[in-house]
Amino acid sequence: MKWTKFKIKTLTDAEDIIISTLYDIGLEGAQIEDKVPLTAWEKEQMFVDILPDGPEDDGIAWLSFFVEEREGSSYPMLVLNGEDITAEAILEKVKAELEGLRAFMDIGEGTVAVEETEDIDWINNWKQYFHQFAIDDVLVVPSWEKIETEGKMVLHIDPGTAFGTGMHDTTQLCIRALRRFVTKETVLLDVGTGSGILAILALMFGAKSAVGTDLDPCAIEAVRENREANGIADEDFRLIIGNIITDKEVQDEVGYECYDIVAANILAEVLTGLTPVIVHQLKRGGIYITSGIIDDKEEVVVQAVKEAGLEVLEVNCQGEWVSVIARKK
Repeated sequence: MKWTKFKIKTLTDAEDIIISTLYDIGLEGAQIEDKVPLTAWEKEQMFVDILPDGPEDDGIAWLSFFVEEREGSSYPMLVLNGEDITAEAILEKVKAELEGLRAFMDIGEGTVAVEETEDIDWINNWKQYFHQFAIDDVLVVPSWEKIETEGKMVLHIDPGTAFGTGMHDTTQLCIRALRRFVTKETVLLDVGTGSGILAILALMFGAKSAVGTDLDPCAIEAVRENREANGIADEDFRLIIGNIITDKEVQDEVGYECYDIVAANILAEVLTGLTPVIVHQLKRGGIYITSGIIDDKEEVVVQAVKEAGLEVLEVNCQGEWVSVIARKK
């Protein structure tokens, strides 16, 4: 499959209005390249603990739109809004819209470059980098690969756009903790469930039921697909979208003092806000498994756990990452 890319050079202040305007003519899914610093909220949504310093914002933005080429056409044709159209015609439409915007706002250079991309399946190309691997006695296998190792518990996982394949040290720290603490009576809460890997594995380890929460609606489809791939019943794993730290309705829906284990593989900064809240979801004697903590943030999380009235049981390390395990007294 081939695509034609229309790349616009503009200003960061004009990004949203240009994207909205071109959406109306059928151009969707803009790729944005700029040097605008991340907001505090955006940093919270990223699954890294230390972000590299970026270049200074110069106010310039590049917006790229990709239009599929019609296969088998005698003359190069693109498909826009379900109809055939030439690249030249789309270019004229884009230029006209940009000129219309320029009449009442500064869009900067406003130039448009057109190029044909490689013949790449943009949705599935990333799969070449994700292959099956083992975490102790668990074999993690993506749906597009056959099982190559026998004698292990098999977790079928497709991460999609949600975080969590089990490859990262932080996830493996949580998995190993779950393996030790889960019993057939365990009711689990997985905060920031992502692809659902921790909750699904807990159920495979024998847990009675699981609830997951996540901020990202993308988790809905990822969890559904991964739950079905592993034969997990819908009623055994319930997903709630929302912020359990700040949203009382989410806290109420999750429930209070009803979880034997709460797992949270999130950033240290988020864990400090989560811990005094999540203590109310744990049963007395319940286990709190945290990870996603870079090693120099260990004491920050340990302190938050203690201040919430929890007893620290273990601090485990893998690579540069730390997992703090605690218990509600």
